[in-house]
Amino acid sequence: MDITRRTVLGGALAGVAAAGFAPSASAVENDFALGGLDWSGFLGTADLIWRRMPKTWYEGPFLGNGFLGSGIYAEPGRNAVRFNVQHSEVQDHRPEFGSLFGLARLPIGHFTLEPVGAITGIDWRMDLWNAELRGTITTAAGSLSLRAIIHTGQSLLAVEIEPTEGERGFAWVFHPAESVSPRTDPKFGKPPPAGYVANPPASLESSGDSRLSVQSLLSGGEHVTAWREVAQGSKRTLYASVAWSYPKRTAAREALKTVRRAEPFSALTAGHRRWWHDYYRHGFLSIPDTRLQSFYWIQLYKIASAARREAPVMATCGPWLEPTPWPATWWNLNVQLEYWLIHGSNHLELDAVSHALGKYQENLTSQVAEPYQHDSAGIPRTTDMNLLNGAVGTNAGFPVGIPGKATPTPEVGNLTWALHNVWLSYRHTMDRRLLRETLFPLLRKAINYYLHFLAPGTDGKLHLPATFSPEYGVNAPDCNYDLALIRWGCKTLLESAAELRVDDPLARRWREVLATLVPYPADANGYMIGAGVPFAKSHRHYSHLLQIYPLYEITWERPEHRRIIETSLDHWVGFEGALQGYTFTGAASMSAQMLRGEKAEFYLGELQRRYIQPNTMYKESGPVIETPLSAAQSLHDMLVQSWGGVIRLFPAVPAKWADAALRDFRTEGAFLLSASRQGGKTRWVKITSEAGAPCVLRTDLDGELAVRDRWGRPKRWRRLPNGDIRIDLRRGEEAVVHHAGDRPDFEIRPVPSNGDGTPWGMP
Repeated sequence: MDITRRTVLGGALAGVAAAGFAPSASAVENDFALGGLDWSGFLGTADLIWRRMPKTWYEGPFLGNGFLGSGIYAEPGRNAVRFNVQHSEVQDHRPEFGSLFGLARLPIGHFTLEPVGAITGIDWRMDLWNAELRGTITTAAGSLSLRAIIHTGQSLLAVEIEPTEGERGFAWVFHPAESVSPRTDPKFGKPPPAGYVANPPASLESSGDSRLSVQSLLSGGEHVTAWREVAQGSKRTLYASVAWSYPKRTAAREALKTVRRAEPFSALTAGHRRWWHDYYRHGFLSIPDTRLQSFYWIQLYKIASAARREAPVMATCGPWLEPTPWPATWWNLNVQLEYWLIHGSNHLELDAVSHALGKYQENLTSQVAEPYQHDSAGIPRTTDMNLLNGAVGTNAGFPVGIPGKATPTPEVGNLTWALHNVWLSYRHTMDRRLLRETLFPLLRKAINYYLHFLAPGTDGKLHLPATFSPEYGVNAPDCNYDLALIRWGCKTLLESAAELRVDDPLARRWREVLATLVPYPADANGYMIGAGVPFAKSHRHYSHLLQIYPLYEITWERPEHRRIIETSLDHWVGFEGALQGYTFTGAASMSAQMLRGEKAEFYLGELQRRYIQPNTMYKESGPVIETPLSAAQSLHDMLVQSWGGVIRLFPAVPAKWADAALRDFRTEGAFLLSASRQGGKTRWVKITSEAGAPCVLRTDLDGELAVRDRWGRPKRWRRLPNGDIRIDLRRGEEAVVHHAGDRPDFEIRPVPSNGDGTPWGMP
C-alpha cells in the first residue's frame, strides 16, 4: 500500500508555477478504507445534468482552475453557445480611481460555438470526478459531440467537438469584451469617478495558425487571449489561453506558448484527471439527504475550480466574472465565508487567504491612516488582488476608516476577521511557521489599531468610539462587531505568544483589555449593533453576532449564555425583509452550535429553496460565490465541531439522518477523523494526530469502550468528568474508539439515501 505518494501539479498557471501539495498519508492511500469505493460512480450521483439549454451563468456549467474560468450558457439572442473566458488576475492598474473602478477586475470576452443548424436540444453532464463537461448539442442539421475542460495545471481551455456530417461547418468566434469596470453599467447606479474611461478596444491579430486578442491597458501592461483549432480525424479541438502581464507586455508570448504546446485532448486530460482524483480522495462525506450530499460535493468541485493557494483571493464571483457591481475582493464577509470549507474538507492547498495576507503584509500597513502606520494595519472593505484599495471616493472603494470619525465609514475590523481564517488554518495544521510569520505579526498590528482608540469610561470599562458594523448602515460606539474581534484578537495574541515563546511587551496591555473591555451591548431582543443602537431592522449580515459564530466567544455550552444566543438568533432571522442566502448559512451554523440538528437542516433547506440557483450558484444584485460555499461549512458544523480544544462528533445531526460517514475530516489540533454513524448512533471513530496536540473527543459512545491503536494494541485514555474522552496521542499516532465487545468493520461507504435525488442542473 503506497502511503507516501505526493501529488505535484504539473504545468504553470498564468506564468506562476503551480505549487505541489503533500496530502496526509491517509488521504492518498488506496481505497481499502472505503471498501474499494467506486469513486466515479459515487461522484457521478452528484453530477449536474442539463437537458434544457441554460440561459445564464446561474444555470450553466462552469469550469476553472483558480485562475482561468469559463461559464457556459446560450448566447443571448443567437443560435450559439457561449463559453466565457475570464481570469482572476486580469484587473486594471489605475489606483487613482479606486478598487472598484481603477483596480477592478476586467472582463475579457467569450467564444461562441456557432452550429450550422438551429439548436433543438442538448444533453450535457458535468462530470465532477474528471472535472469535464461532456454531452451533445442537437441541431436541425445534425449534432455536435462535446468535451470541455479547463486544465488544472495550465491556463488552458480545451473544447473537443466531433460533429456529424451536417455540422462539419460549425464555427468558433471570439468576442472581446469592453475593458472597463463592470461597475460602470448604468443599471447598477454606481457612477464612476470623474476622468475614468474605458481601456482602448482589443486588437485582433494573427500569428501563424493562432489568433490573438490583445488588450492593452492605459496603465501599461496587457492581457492576451490566444487560441487555435486543431483537427484530428473527425474531431476539432479549440485551445484557448489567457495570460496577463503588468507593467511589461509579455502576455502575448505566454498565451501563444500555451496554446502551441497543448497536447492532444486525450493526453491533456490524463494529468488533469490525476490531480482531480487525488483532490477528491483527501476526504469523504456521506449523508442520507442525497440532494444536499450532491450539493456538498459540487461545492468541493466549485472551490477547487475557483481557488488555489497562489491565485488571487477570490473576488465576489470567483474567476467567473460576469456583469456585477462588485468587481473586487470583498473583506467584510465574502472572503471569510468563501474559504471556511477548506479546513474540515482537508483542502488546505487552496488557502489563498493565508498566502495573500502573508505576501502583502506591507500593503496592509499602508491601508490605515498615516498617523497609525508605524504600528498598525488594516484591510479595506474592497481590494484588488494585491490587497490594495487605491484612491477612495464616492462608489470608488471603501477604506478602513478611523474610529470616532463618521467619514470615511469606520469599518475597521475586517483584517482581524480575515486573520481568524488564518488562525483556523493554523489550528487545523498546527503549522508554527504560519503562526510566526503571518498570523502573529499581522494580528498584533490589527489589534494595535484598536488600541489607539480604546479609552476608559466613567464606569471603569474600556470603550470604543463609533465604528461600523458591516452593512447595518449606522455607526455605533462599542460596536459588537469590533468588541468580539478585539476579545478574540487579544486572547489569540496571548496564546500565540506563549506558543511561540515570545515575551511581548504588549502582553500586559492585551490582558488589561480582556479584563476591562466593556460587555457586549444587549437589550431585550438580544445583542444590539452597539451602545445605543438596537438591532431594529431586517439585516442579512450577522456582523453583530460574531461572538457567537464563528468566534465562539459566547457559546451554548455555557448555560448563562443560552438565553441571549437564542433570543439574538430568533430576533435576527425574524426580520424577513432584507434576509439573504448567507443569513441562512449563519443561522444553520449557530443552530448547530446549539445542538439543534433539525433547525440547522431547516435553514439549509430554506437556503436551497429560496436562493440556490440550478447550478448551485447564488445571486443578489449580481453574481456572488460565498453563500453556497459557506453552506458546505454549515454542513461541517452539523457533523463535526472542534472549537475550544474539544472535537465534537455528530453534534447536530437531524434524527432522519440515522446514518452518516466521514473519512479524514480535518479538525483543529491537526487531527484527521474518520467515523461511522449507524442507526442513529456512532458506531466507531478513528482519529489520527498529525501534530501531537491534546486530543479530547466528545461523542455519544457511552459505557465501556475499546480504544486501540492501528495494530490493535490498547491506547491510554480516560473519561473526563463531563463524559468527554481524552486520548494520549503523539504525532503520527492514531486511535480507534468503539464500544467494548463490538466488532465494526471500519469500512467507510456511502450511506443509504432517504431524500430527493433530483440532480442539480436543469435535468
